[in-house]
Amino acid sequence: MLRDSIDEGKRLVRLGGDKGLSLAERLSERFHRLTWSTPIHGMRLKGRHPLKLTAVPDDPFLGDVKRGKALLEGTLTFRGESREIAALDLAKPDFSRAFSDYLHSFAWLRDLSTVATRAQATPIAEALMRKWLAVHAEKISEPAWRADLWGRRILFWTAHAPLILSSADLVYRSSVLNTLARGARHIDRGAEKVAPGAPRIAALCGVVAAGLLIAGGDPRRAAVEAALAKGLAVSIFEDGGNVARSPSAQVDMVTLLTALREVYAARQIEAPACIASALASLMPALLGICHGDRDVSSWQGGGPIGADTLDQIIAASGVRTRPLRQARDWGYQRLAAGNVVAIVDAAPPPIARLVEGGCASTLAFELSDGANRIVVNCGGARTGVFQLPPALAEGLRTTAAHSTLIVGDSNSTAIHADGTLGRGVGEVELARQESDAGSRIEASHDGYARRFGFLHRRQMTLTRDGAELRGEDMLLPATKRRKLTATGFAIRFHLGLGIQVSPTADGLAALLRLPGGGLWQFRCRGGTLAVEESVWIDAEGRPRATMQLVVTGESPAGGANVSWAFKRAG
Repeated sequence: MLRDSIDEGKRLVRLGGDKGLSLAERLSERFHRLTWSTPIHGMRLKGRHPLKLTAVPDDPFLGDVKRGKALLEGTLTFRGESREIAALDLAKPDFSRAFSDYLHSFAWLRDLSTVATRAQATPIAEALMRKWLAVHAEKISEPAWRADLWGRRILFWTAHAPLILSSADLVYRSSVLNTLARGARHIDRGAEKVAPGAPRIAALCGVVAAGLLIAGGDPRRAAVEAALAKGLAVSIFEDGGNVARSPSAQVDMVTLLTALREVYAARQIEAPACIASALASLMPALLGICHGDRDVSSWQGGGPIGADTLDQIIAASGVRTRPLRQARDWGYQRLAAGNVVAIVDAAPPPIARLVEGGCASTLAFELSDGANRIVVNCGGARTGVFQLPPALAEGLRTTAAHSTLIVGDSNSTAIHADGTLGRGVGEVELARQESDAGSRIEASHDGYARRFGFLHRRQMTLTRDGAELRGEDMLLPATKRRKLTATGFAIRFHLGLGIQVSPTADGLAALLRLPGGGLWQFRCRGGTLAVEESVWIDAEGRPRATMQLVVTGESPAGGANVSWAFKRAG
């Protein structure tokens, strides 16, 4: 057994304690929010305000060209939702939460600066800034004053200060700097009460950046850096994955920390070791869930972000490393041979309070051959365009939207009406072996034990040359005490974009023609094979029509077994 092996019976338990917010912490966070509207909190935000910033850091990333060009034309756009800047009424918001976060974070400054000269961009940036200040500068309320949004806003305001502080209007300039200082004091008191993960890191990055860039912050540098180090410790697993198990959050945290490092560079101060250490930990885990097309796989409501975007993030991070092959807490197992990559979700879903839009995806997998994705998850529950029907967006979170086994047309982990995850998978047993023959994973989860009395066990083996991925799905009685009845099941294999499917006459196999001409064959035994329509959310958040292979059957009380294989045919 090689170094990357995991001993049989290794247990992964759905976390609910030390990595999340305790009841006392959640009550403290709620109480803190209630104090925002009190005179005492307003007094706390008073103080000497800066006449100027001590430095202007670089923004290490390029923005979205399409969104930037739309801004030049007077329109704010995000994921299919648009508002004319001139008609934008921030006092009566009528837009989605995703659009709201984009607007209030001021991430659009990056998009604008990517396509415009300073002379072109300044009037647009100042017009939007004036609208925001008029409604939100003095009124401390959500979402505008949410801690994670203030953290992002501080990074964007300071990095793009020339666009928002070039005006000769001293009253306006004073208002911007005054609000910046008040916002920094606001989140200084509440950043550590934000849920662990990307939200807390965003808030803490803002606190640290403000301390470095607003005069008078240096004496507290050690304290805020210690808070950042603590926040990183509770937001990142030892294997480098984030506690929300979200690839989107992983990308977010890398970009936040990279931007914060630029703040230190602008001040010509060495960044604390915790930033470099966190980036060195985050990057291998992020690369471990990427396919041969150099883009992210679809997990926990996210999906691809674009190969060029990811390349830019990798370059800006400065971290050169190899993909992480196996991660116990992060939970994603990577099997790779030649140009073939298989990525498996081999852990329980994240606890509800650490992620919005979590998915019931345990034991799902994705498979790619070079630049072609063969098996995918539908993805995009949190990153799809605004036009996605709510029912479809919620459907993308279900077990059926992932390439795994479903019992009784039921999710392996319950998805509540309020969007949170409920009961289901609480424990995953995992074993991994590496040998001269290839890589083998065996994992099981208890998500169907309570409702149907079965454990789901999945075995997968990728041959050493990458020419074949063999799998087996089993339903095993969870207990001998309970009398079980026959239960229907389905195993879904959502296919990548552009794959042409030709079922064989015997109903047990299908030929898959990949874009570019490559051929793979799928065969199964133990169920009935059908080809159905599916959907996949692409890097721009758009739903794309695809196909899926569906193997159905009925499990008797003693359990069921279905074997299957994807094999390169040409």
